[in-house]
Amino acid sequence: MELFELTPPEGAKKSRKRIGRGPGSGWGKTAGKGHKGQKSRAGGKVAVGFEGGQMPIYRRLPKRGFTSMQTKCAIIKLYDLNIFEDGTVVDIDALLKMGLVKNSPVGVKVLAEGDLDRKLTVKLQGFSKAAKDAIEAKGGTAEVV
Repeated sequence: MELFELTPPEGAKKSRKRIGRGPGSGWGKTAGKGHKGQKSRAGGKVAVGFEGGQMPIYRRLPKRGFTSMQTKCAIIKLYDLNIFEDGTVVDIDALLKMGLVKNSPVGVKVLAEGDLDRKLTVKLQGFSKAAKDAIEAKGGTAEVV
């Protein structure tokens, strides 16, 4: 067997439909486009949403609401940080590992709810003023990343 002798199996290749080539072809005269009308003409396309001049439904219905462009950040409380050992560096990876946040959030903000018992270095995206003061009061540091 030589490379030039290879042929596709029977039925694998289908010849294209040659429309508009006379009545003997079965696709003559109107060439499968029916009679008259916009869609039978050359270049006859109808725009998406066009309803023949009738007021389209996307203009008839009222518009309501909006899509908020704010990015949501995860929120953790000050007392949640007590699960870490003294002197630990707390960042998003540490919070994910301990299960305090899920799915690698856009950012994490610490709020001052509860008490902090440990000295920690916290490197996150946001802190409330009271939370930052509470972390620094215990001898830790609160760094905005």
